[in-house]
Amino acid sequence: MALSDSPIIQRIAALRIEQKSQKLDQVQQNELDLCLDWLVNFLYKQALLKNFSLMASMTDDFDWQHAICADLDD
Repeated sequence: MALSDSPIIQRIAALRIEQKSQKLDQVQQNELDLCLDWLVNFLYKQALLKNFSLMASMTDDFDWQHAICADLDD
């Protein structure tokens, strides 16, 4: 799934648009914080997997690299 297709990313965008015109209430702010935490964790995991993929490539461990690539595609 492309990141832009994620409902969490779409919710971040919607909350940000709303935030530009008015202050978010506490529930909305909490939701935005949770969504941003999810995004940070997602991007961290993607970076970690890409680094592992590079390590697998450098050591010619193709089975490991294919497994990592499958995780990246999820």
